[in-house]
Amino acid sequence: MTEWRPIEVLLVEDDQGDILLTKEAFDFNKVRNRLNVVNDGEQAMAYLRREDGYADAPRPDLILLDLNLPRMSGMEVLREVKADSTLRMIPVVILTTSEAEEDIIHSYQLHANAYVSKPVDFEQFIRVVRQIDDFFVTVVKLPTHGQRP
Repeated sequence: MTEWRPIEVLLVEDDQGDILLTKEAFDFNKVRNRLNVVNDGEQAMAYLRREDGYADAPRPDLILLDLNLPRMSGMEVLREVKADSTLRMIPVVILTTSEAEEDIIHSYQLHANAYVSKPVDFEQFIRVVRQIDDFFVTVVKLPTHGQRP
C-alpha cells in the first residue's frame, strides 16, 4: 500500500471571501494538504516558474484556478501552464463562479482537467472541496515530487 503524503495545492484566486471559504473548507474537512494562495494570474505564473520572490515555492501537485483574475486571466494562465513542458502535467481544476458554456468549452479546449462551478452555499462549497480533495488524493495517481522536473 502506498504511503499517504500531503499534496501541494495552489489556489489562484483574487476574491478574499472565496480564499477564506476554501481555507475553511480545507480546515473543516481536515484536509492535510498544503494550500498555497496567489491572487492574480501573473503571480500564479511567477509562483509556478519560481520567479520574483517564489524561488523556494513548492511545485504544486494540483492547481485550483479561478477564471476571473486581475492582470492575467485564468484562461491565459491555463494556456501558459498547458503549453509549458515543465508545468503541463500538473492537474488544473477550474474553480469559478462562471457557468457560461463558452468558458466550459474553452477551458477543456485548453486541457483543463476539470471544470467546477463554485457553489454559493457554504455547506455545498465544503462538499465540493472535499470531493476535489478525495478525487485527487485517493483516486488519482499523481507523480511524486522527486520524479517531476
